[in-house]
Amino acid sequence: MWRVAIQFIRYDKAKSIGIVIGIVISIFLIGQQLGILGFLTGLMGGLVENSRQEVGQIWVVDNITSNANELSPLDERLVRELRSVPGVQATYGLVAANASVKFASGKTAPILLIGSEAPVFVGGPRLDRIRAGSLADLSADGAVSAEYYDESTFGQPLAVGTRVEIGGKEATIRLQTQNARGFAGSFFYTSISKARWYGNFPANKVSAVAVQVQPGQSVAEVCARINGRFQGVRAWDAQELKNTTIAFITISSNIGTSVGSLVVFAIISGFFIIGLTLYSAALDRMRDYGTLKAIGATDTYVRKLILTQAVLFAGLGFLLAWALLEAFRSGVANAGLVFSYSPAQLLGLLGITLFISVGGSLFAIRKINSVEPASVFRG
Repeated sequence: MWRVAIQFIRYDKAKSIGIVIGIVISIFLIGQQLGILGFLTGLMGGLVENSRQEVGQIWVVDNITSNANELSPLDERLVRELRSVPGVQATYGLVAANASVKFASGKTAPILLIGSEAPVFVGGPRLDRIRAGSLADLSADGAVSAEYYDESTFGQPLAVGTRVEIGGKEATIRLQTQNARGFAGSFFYTSISKARWYGNFPANKVSAVAVQVQPGQSVAEVCARINGRFQGVRAWDAQELKNTTIAFITISSNIGTSVGSLVVFAIISGFFIIGLTLYSAALDRMRDYGTLKAIGATDTYVRKLILTQAVLFAGLGFLLAWALLEAFRSGVANAGLVFSYSPAQLLGLLGITLFISVGGSLFAIRKINSVEPASVFRG
């Protein structure tokens, strides 16, 4: 079966190449859009994603907040009051303050200062996102972090030791992150006191409270206790807050609709282009299929033969598309567009490939089923 299928594929190389190219283009476009969407969703949930969730498993924010990038100020006393809740081991105040950074060249840019208490720095950055320096360096006078990929965005050096001005006050970059970014702007991490000072944030306010749960305690149960005891605030599982933020921005900004429509268009166009190409190839080989039937091949055998060709096209097309997607991913990563494909996404792309190729082959199968064996003996 496989040998015969390969012979049929080689019979008309032009159409076979066209089918494979059609699959590659469709899957590459779909994978490209999914990768870009993955990058954008990573930015949307960046404020929570880049925090130290192994310490602050719960975030307490204003009760109307469903977007972690839009936090309302809370009374700082809440940080201490939350420690009385059963199951809470520790609490940490977080400050997210808008500010402006000025470089030695005179260029200015908006940033988001993220401050949390030393030495834990629960607000971030995560340890695996640190490129140079250490969390302890953020405790020094005037110490802030900067993002490696923002060097190209700002067109300014952001190496450790670089002096800048934030809100008209001198600061020094003591830590450099890599891929610790967010949808709300460039992140500069520092201590909570310096975030207030540089960002002119009220001394008696915090943007959120990170809660560390006692070992063995359920995060969901501690959230329920906090929500039942305190008014005007809501406790979120940190991961749930990140996912809610991503869903809120994706829907409200129509990013999901844009990417989804492009993916659907790529699937539909690939389905019909490949299906019609396979149909055309079947017409060219009508006498061959008729000969197979004339010498005893059943309709089931012929259908399996066509489906086998479709699977071979799908396999080759998927491998080529995957190689191109990996080349694309590596290329754009150098420019700061960092994303990766999960095993589930790759399986999804493979499923779409099989749907496009095998589904498109139904056009050819329907035509071949109508071929009479005797037709090969007609002039």
